[in-house]
Amino acid sequence: MNYLGISYDYKNKPLLDESFIPFGVWARAYLKGAERPFKVALEREKGRVSVFHSRLRGEEYAEANLRYMERYVKFLLWSVGGWKVTICGCEETAEKLKELYRVGGERDFDAKFEFDIFERPFELVICEEQDFPRANEQAKSIGGHLEGCRIGFDAGGSDRKVSAVIDGVSVYSEEVVWFPKQSSDPTYQYNGIVEAFKTAASKMPRVDAIGVSSAGTFVGNAPMVSSLFIKVPRERREEVKTVYDRAAKEIGDVPIVVANDGDVTALAGAMSLGSGAVMGIAMGTSEAAGYVTPDGKILGWFNELAFAPVDLQPDAPQDEWSTDFGVGCKYFSQDAVIRLAPRVGIELDPDLSLADKLKAVQKLAEEGHEGARKIFVTIGAYLGHTLSLYASFYDLRYLLVLGRVASGVGGDLLIEECNRIVKDEYPALAARVTVMLPDEKARRVGQSIAAASLPEI
Repeated sequence: MNYLGISYDYKNKPLLDESFIPFGVWARAYLKGAERPFKVALEREKGRVSVFHSRLRGEEYAEANLRYMERYVKFLLWSVGGWKVTICGCEETAEKLKELYRVGGERDFDAKFEFDIFERPFELVICEEQDFPRANEQAKSIGGHLEGCRIGFDAGGSDRKVSAVIDGVSVYSEEVVWFPKQSSDPTYQYNGIVEAFKTAASKMPRVDAIGVSSAGTFVGNAPMVSSLFIKVPRERREEVKTVYDRAAKEIGDVPIVVANDGDVTALAGAMSLGSGAVMGIAMGTSEAAGYVTPDGKILGWFNELAFAPVDLQPDAPQDEWSTDFGVGCKYFSQDAVIRLAPRVGIELDPDLSLADKLKAVQKLAEEGHEGARKIFVTIGAYLGHTLSLYASFYDLRYLLVLGRVASGVGGDLLIEECNRIVKDEYPALAARVTVMLPDEKARRVGQSIAAASLPEI
């Protein structure tokens, strides 16, 4: 197989998507002939800087060079995040990349998203060696505090969960359907959060702390960008940024800590496994991801892998929000299930919600429908090949797969195919990384209980 003049090959193609070009597979083939070094620094809040090194091929591979550098930097922007990207080396390709990230350019969405997070203009800078910034990472501890009376809240796009937790034991839990993505008035989300907090508080003698797992990207407790508030106009942004802190004051003067739901997913896995180096991926409305380091900390990275590149095929599915092609949310979410259904002759009622369309396919899989089962096997193949990509940026021992897409027989098929491919094509990776669904202990910890452990009293 050949893409942009680079020959690549892999054996286990996804059953329903044989034109899939795994970014990780192609990148490894590309790098075999790459000898010109370049490096990338990403600066975040408080002067935090992450540095990465890679290489480009000779100038005769101009199109492949731009494609590689653009996808590489794109991956870093959504895994690490940053308001400023500095590139040193391979200046001619970097200049082309800079044009893509200008206002109104092809990567305009990415630049504007970073601005919304850090509230300062996005910059892509090309510099000489002497001006290249030094790395300045600072991992921080997260969660694991279970003493006292705590509220754990998990805010999802279609339901919200809350638990009342006393000394690490859930004494009450509830799950409530809500529709935050449909509301342009943040009062709706605020009232739902307060109602959940008060319900949990009523089940305990007191409240010592509140922990929140929420979709979105955060600075402190402030949701800077979150799909839960996607329809809220920008002029009401301050209400969104303070929504969790204001809701906590309805309960009293208690500490509250808010974290991205992906990081809390990884924390729940680390707590249940008793180990760090855990990545959690929740396949639901979108792809949520989080990571806990080998020593049980978080890096302060975005981990928004829903927007990170997965597939390089020219006609890869397009993400409606970011407008990019071949990114994670179209492969590791209910969108992937719905997208693949017509390829096996499954016609879904267009009037059904996305969640109900997923349930319809899952029901067919449970009943033994061969086509429906192939859908989950295909997603497992996507994950098997993408794991090698993720492992090149994250130090992994465990990949924990959660979310409604991974429930039931579909989840079993997905994990089985993923592990088969990793063992067959990436044996070194298979020897050090375990891919698994949450076991009973992890289910008992749960997302909302892990969230409850976030604040230190």
